[in-house]
Amino acid sequence: MNIRIGQGIDVHPLVPGDGVWMGGIKIPFHKKLDGHSDADVLIHAICDALLGALNLRDIGYHFPNTDARFKGIDSKELLQHVMLLIEEKNYRIGNLDCTVIAENPKINPHIESIQACLAPILKVGTEDISIKATTNEKLGYIGREEGIVAYATCLVFKNEN
Repeated sequence: MNIRIGQGIDVHPLVPGDGVWMGGIKIPFHKKLDGHSDADVLIHAICDALLGALNLRDIGYHFPNTDARFKGIDSKELLQHVMLLIEEKNYRIGNLDCTVIAENPKINPHIESIQACLAPILKVGTEDISIKATTNEKLGYIGREEGIVAYATCLVFKNEN
């Protein structure tokens, strides 16, 4: 059995806005994450973890922020494309373990909704998507609510055919 592990990280600044996209859902907040796409740090970290597990470079390589096609794109579309790449290599996801570090908005109340949103795209059950949330104890740019960071680790398996 061929098993591979990948890890990903993403960070985006917070700016005045009308909500934060996180794991494919919009969380009400008086700020938004700024980026070329919808700036969904959690999905971007997951994409990088999956791409890294199979040595497929990174999210910036596949979806450069200099390409107008990706301006404002829903990050779920990026994740769907990454899943096609994973399937082309004949792999499937075993599980994901993710951590979001944000002072605000609070992520914990939204974890089940995020899992339900991501599970069909990732073709796994919600029990295979661990999402943890923590603060930065008011330290640094995260503590000042200037940005949010997400980490993701994945385990992928080669399909046995």
